[in-house]
Amino acid sequence: MKRSVRTFAPLAALLLVAAACAAPRQAAPTATVPTGTAAASPTPNFEGKTLNIVTGGTGGVYIVYGAGLADVLSKKMKVSASAQQTTASVDNMKFIGQQKADLAFTLADTAYDATVAKAPQFTEKVDAKVLAVLYTNFTHLVTKDGSGITTVAGLKGKRVSMGAAGSGTEIIGNRTLEAYGLNPATDIQRERLGIADSANALRDNRIDAFFWSGGLPTAAVNELANATKLKFIDLGEGIAKMASTYGPFYVPVKIPAGVYKDNPEITVSGVQNLLVVNSRFDPAFAKAILTTMFDSKSDLEVIHSEAKNLKLDTATVGSPIPFHDGAIEFYKSRNAWKG
Repeated sequence: MKRSVRTFAPLAALLLVAAACAAPRQAAPTATVPTGTAAASPTPNFEGKTLNIVTGGTGGVYIVYGAGLADVLSKKMKVSASAQQTTASVDNMKFIGQQKADLAFTLADTAYDATVAKAPQFTEKVDAKVLAVLYTNFTHLVTKDGSGITTVAGLKGKRVSMGAAGSGTEIIGNRTLEAYGLNPATDIQRERLGIADSANALRDNRIDAFFWSGGLPTAAVNELANATKLKFIDLGEGIAKMASTYGPFYVPVKIPAGVYKDNPEITVSGVQNLLVVNSRFDPAFAKAILTTMFDSKSDLEVIHSEAKNLKLDTATVGSPIPFHDGAIEFYKSRNAWKG
């Protein structure tokens, strides 16, 4: 039964995404609400309000989780929520800054880079705040078994997909190569493919390996592992250097044995995933969204297993950028605020 639900969930999510526009539209106007007013009304009514959620690419977790979230919010809050397919974290943060999206899924390192305009991808600071720390992303470096690639150093001269342009995967992949002494611009034959295209390219021998930063399991990787014998490369040795160079976003985590067919347990870099909004987003609306998410957690878990990691005791831990006023009000109401 679990297999059939897992198979259905991405399809349902993709149908929801397909029903929406391919490109993010202008977000609903944000209301400037003084701090602390989120709790003014115990039962605020947001029926009919639009809510634009930017997610990620086909085959990843964001698009499935985001489409499920849009469906839950639409049904429970009577809002008009839609999930938009994007190239993920980098572009999602830009859409939040431009107010072309209301909610965004993003990696913590990308969110930090955006709010301080630290990375080349961000020429201006993005005014964003966090609603929740959702779950941990696991950095996958995947090749075919028998390719001869057994370490990151073995990628030199190889055809490697670094993730889609505008994705958090690309940033993490670049930083991983640097941690192992490789130049991402010159030491590999670089491709910039999303997860679904990366998996297809590896299957068809058009690339030798690919990076992917995502939750467990990631559908596109899972499907590839069931069709092709894969090798997952251990990344444990480079994590400390990544953290010392770029910040404490990168921590050692393990991909357990058996998550994908025949994979052994390996150590990789983990990065938190955040749900963010523009700082001017209505605090009462933000609080209502979080209330609905936590009260409907079982519905989200059916869509993707990573929703099981949405927990009050971890949702406020691990964000490098400040929490939104509406989020703080929500966590305080549940006695979960640690600030």
